[in-house]
Formats: sequence, structure tokens, C-alpha cells
Amino acid sequence: MARLKTHDEALRLRLLHRAAATVFDRGTAALSLRQLAADVKTSTTAVYSLFGNKAGLLRNLYEEAARLFAARLAAIRPTDDPAGDVIRLGLVYREYAIANPHLYAILFSDRSVQCPSESESEKPREAIETYRPLVDAVRRGQQAGQFSSESDPEVIALSVWGTAHGLVSLVLSGNEPPGLAVADCYERALGVLVAGWRESEGKVQGFADVP
Repeated sequence: MARLKTHDEALRLRLLHRAAATVFDRGTAALSLRQLAADVKTSTTAVYSLFGNKAGLLRNLYEEAARLFAARLAAIRPTDDPAGDVIRLGLVYREYAIANPHLYAILFSDRSVQCPSESESEKPREAIETYRPLVDAVRRGQQAGQFSSESDPEVIALSVWGTAHGLVSLVLSGNEPPGLAVADCYERALGVLVAGWRESEGKVQGFADVP
């Protein structure tokens, strides 16, 4: 008779989500494999079998958070309006972050989770995958004549990403202005930014020339 697989994918995911919550609340220093096993009602042997050690757990945690985020962004199907797709990606970015603050923080707040054993100069492959849908949408917009072709698509994409990340971070940290409809401001900010990149390169470049 086949042996039952005790340390299955469901257990791995439960451990990862619990670890993410711990890191979000108290940081990586508070993450104990023994306590994690107790919280999920499994053995430390199971944790070591699945991840090897704490560094392996953190690496898996980052990879899972990035995979889920990238999958959500990739689910936005391209349309014949790439500029609109850029805005839609920005809205999904916020939606995901607000719904999954512990996973979002793993990706963008704690460097020790992103690269527990890698060089600080190396960008994790998973981070590139979360960025790709936005760059692709901008590139399609350039091909369709919606964005200036004189700018690198990654420059345009980064400006959108930075705006999204900044506004989302204000909300997640509880530092948004009181009484302000942040969700509406967020969508308007994305719209204005995209509209600005749709203007001629000369107009955009002109701002950099102001002393």
C-alpha cells in the first residue's frame, strides 16, 4: 500500500501563511521554526523536511508571495487599450496589497526575507516577474502610439509602480490623511500619471528643464 504523504503542499502553504503573519507582525527575528510548527499543529521535523532551515523557509516565503502577486497581475488580460490596462494593473496592485498586507510586506518591506542568503546587489528573479505585466502593457502602449516611444518603457512603468507603491504604503502604515477618500485619489493619480505620459515627449521633458 502506498505511503501517505504527510508533508504535503497544503501543510507547506499553511506554514508559509503563518510565517508571513509572524514576520508582518514582529519581524524575521521573531520567526521560530519550533513555534511555527506549534502554531500550525505539526512537528518541527515536518518544517525542516519541507524547508531545510530558517533561510530556506524565508526563501520559500518570498517566492510564494511573489508567485501569488505575479499571478494576480498576470490575470489582467491585455486589451486594445494598453493605457487603460496600465491603470487596471495599478488598481489590482492596490487591491492585492490591501487584501494581503502580510504577503505584500514580504515582497516590499523586509529585505532579509527577499534575499536571506543572496548578495544585496542581486535582484530576485521573482521580483522581475511581478514587474513584467506593467512593462509589457507600457510597451504595447508605445506600439499603439499611446505613449511616447522616446522613453524607455521601464521608465514609464517605474513611475506608475512608484506612485502605486507610495500611496499603498501610506494606507498600510496608517499614515494616509484622515477623512480623505484614498481609493478615489489613488485611481485619479494613476489616471493623471498615465495621461501625462500620453503627452508629447517634449512637454514631459520640459519639466526637467525648469531650474
